[in-house]
Amino acid sequence: MSADAFGGLMASADPAMIVVTTVAENEPAGCLVGFHAQSSISAEHYCLWLSKANHTYRTGLRATHFAIHFLTETDHAVAEWFGTRTGETTDKFAGRGANGRVTDTDEHGLPLLRYCPNRMVVERIAMLDDGGDHACFTTRVLSAHTEGTFTPLRLSDVAHLDAGRSSESRSVHP
Repeated sequence: MSADAFGGLMASADPAMIVVTTVAENEPAGCLVGFHAQSSISAEHYCLWLSKANHTYRTGLRATHFAIHFLTETDHAVAEWFGTRTGETTDKFAGRGANGRVTDTDEHGLPLLRYCPNRMVVERIAMLDDGGDHACFTTRVLSAHTEGTFTPLRLSDVAHLDAGRSSESRSVHP
C-alpha cells in the first residue's frame, strides 16, 4: 500500500470539523475532531474518534456524555482555539463571552459552546480501542439542535494549524 495513496484519498474526503466537549468529575475538556460519523439510523448513534494524546480523550474515558459542536465556515477561531492548545495547560473554556463566559452547561454538566449552536448531546454506549492512535466512542444521540443549513468548516480549511499535541505523544496509560 502506498502511504501517498492513502493520504490522497483521505485528503479528498475532506471531513467536516467538530469540537467535542465533555466533563468528568467536574473536569471539563474539549478538542477539535475530524474523525466522526453517523453509525446508525434507528437507533440514532454517532461515533467519534478521539486522539489518545489529548486531554479530552483521558477525560472522555471517565465521561458518560459528550457535546458535538458542528463548526461552520466562519468558525476558524474556534477550531484554532480547540485544536492548537492542550487542556493540560490551557483552560479552553475561559473567555470573554457574554457575562465573561463562552459556555453554558446542560443537565449533564456538559460545556456547550454558545457560539456553536449546531450541536448534538450524546451518551456513550461503547468504546473501541483497536491499538491505533485514536479510540472510537460510540454514542446514542439524546438531542440535536441546528439553526438551519450551514457550510461546514472542513479539514482543508484548518490543515495549516499545528495541533496542541502530536499523535506520537499519545498516552500509553491514561
